[in-house]
Amino acid sequence: MDLKRVVVTGLGAVTPLGKSVAETWANLLEGKSGCAPITLFDASKFKTQFACEVKDFDPLLYFEKKEVRKVDRYTQFAFAAASEAIKDCGIDLETEDKNRIGVIYSSGIGGIKTFHEETMGYDPEVGPRYNPFFIPKMISDIAAGQLSIHYGFHGPNYGTVSACASSTHGMIDAFNLLRLGKANIMVVGGAEAAVAEPGVGGFNAMKALSTRNDDPEHASRPFSASRDGFVIGEGSGCLILEELEHAKARGARIYAEVVGGGMSADAYHLTATHPEGLGAKLVMEAALEDANLKPEDIDYINVHGTSTPVGDRSEAKAIQQVFGDWAYKLNISSTKSMTGHLLGAAGAVEALICVKAVECDIVPPTINHEEDDKDPEIDYNLNFTFNKAQKRQVRAALSNTFGFGGHNGSIIVKKYEE
Repeated sequence: MDLKRVVVTGLGAVTPLGKSVAETWANLLEGKSGCAPITLFDASKFKTQFACEVKDFDPLLYFEKKEVRKVDRYTQFAFAAASEAIKDCGIDLETEDKNRIGVIYSSGIGGIKTFHEETMGYDPEVGPRYNPFFIPKMISDIAAGQLSIHYGFHGPNYGTVSACASSTHGMIDAFNLLRLGKANIMVVGGAEAAVAEPGVGGFNAMKALSTRNDDPEHASRPFSASRDGFVIGEGSGCLILEELEHAKARGARIYAEVVGGGMSADAYHLTATHPEGLGAKLVMEAALEDANLKPEDIDYINVHGTSTPVGDRSEAKAIQQVFGDWAYKLNISSTKSMTGHLLGAAGAVEALICVKAVECDIVPPTINHEEDDKDPEIDYNLNFTFNKAQKRQVRAALSNTFGFGGHNGSIIVKKYEE
């Protein structure tokens, strides 16, 4: 069967760098860090006392006062990003066939703050006295459900859960549904709000987080020898994916075209990536094959690049294996150096960044690298776009996300051509 083409017609974001796409993108290009001491709880006794929080977020901009207590912070972020994206894409909700509009909104962890509050409030002497909204606030699919209810979208509706690859897998699902003709429009994204006691404490117990408490702005330093773990972040990214002919018929603005996606498994370790980048290599090859592109067609890779010792090395090795000589001619950057790691929301935010790179022909930087801070196991002939955004033609961009459990996802966007 002939597969339909899929384009991006709307974008929305709420991140540690801004509460809109425009603000986030401007701060990315300026190389600003979203990292600061934690304000959402008292972190003074934690090994890590900083994070990339969304600053001054007001849920009352999106919910009635009585409704706010019914939704976890991660769902609030999803509404903020999705409402911007839906407005941005310009669909007329009065005339669109809502049976052909679906929502896939992903989260790796879901309502961990809600879970913590409810379980800490349980008194075994009194017996179970849980909030009736406990479960529907906490579960990882509820952002998708809440959005479909709010807008009346009756198309495919669910959330994917594959740790940090969650929203990339969700975007690939949405892409496939659209090119198979199962929907006209898909609202797809990821949201996470794990800057909470169990989130920070749990990752600390794994020794996964940076503990650079004396210098949080420079803590996320992918591909630098002194990196000591990732910086946890929060927020949401949303993309409106649309079948091309439907978009053209309504005169939609087209940001970019989605052309391929790949998935793979490391099948190696619960939390560590394969040291030689096996899963990363397989997933990028799968995405290129799906997109019918050659390695030299890619100009920019937004890498997973979490600032962990093993992960950064293995991803760099995988890029060299897949792209060969072309690896030295494309741009690579880890925007987690600025946003922190948004876990299940990372894929959507970073795919959105790829769309903007393709639209604007500019690559955001990997910040916090110092010339004398080089890891001997990383080839610095690769262009990691250190510290300053670089203008270049970006014909196509690839986004990588890898999750605990060995879950890998890559998605490719390119300039739209008739």
